Amino acid sequence: MNARVVVADDQAVVREGIVMLLGLLPGIEVVGAARDGDDAVALVAETAPDVVLMDLRMPRCDGVEATRRIRKEYPATQVVVLTTFADDDSLFTALQAGARGYLTKDARGEEIAQAVAAVMSGEAGLSPKVQRRLLERVTAQPAMTGAPVPAELPDGLTPREVEVLVLIAEGLSNAEIARTLHISRATVKTHINNLFAKTGARDRTGAVRYAYGRGLAQPPGTSVT
Repeated sequence: MNARVVVADDQAVVREGIVMLLGLLPGIEVVGAARDGDDAVALVAETAPDVVLMDLRMPRCDGVEATRRIRKEYPATQVVVLTTFADDDSLFTALQAGARGYLTKDARGEEIAQAVAAVMSGEAGLSPKVQRRLLERVTAQPAMTGAPVPAELPDGLTPREVEVLVLIAEGLSNAEIARTLHISRATVKTHINNLFAKTGARDRTGAVRYAYGRGLAQPPGTSVT
């Protein structure tokens, strides 16, 4: 079954090039192309795609705001950012808005197809460059996995489930969480299912909101006092 995809990019040449590239990839059907974030949201409402390939810097409504609106109003549609920018502000802001994938525009067609397939299966669709950046951030902040756990955890969460939740808030995939905590992917999935049930989160975005709301994790750029 083909993945139904909408492409959002304000540059016509880039947008048309991406559409042409996707047309050559097996398992992907382009159902619309948007010139800005407002158009992207409208196309999602009209076509109910599986995935939106979203540029970040667009007029009227940028990719971050469009991603936020799509994930709130049409949660069945996943968002993969496809942008020129790989700086921390762009990356973490997009992930906070609900993007499940993040690629730069030098990505090959195979990488785009892999990212689309990954987010449709509930995994993160991140380029190797972005994965390295996330891992560098985690290793640069040892408090991520070594942070003191509150004496009383909310909603019956275990210390390990909190560790997994914090890493989800950092945008790590199941495989990356498994490597970071030195546990199997199956164990990671078990912890995620348990913490979803305990927190009432329906997806990773809901889990991130829960983590921020309970003070178990902090948004990027927030200083600890």
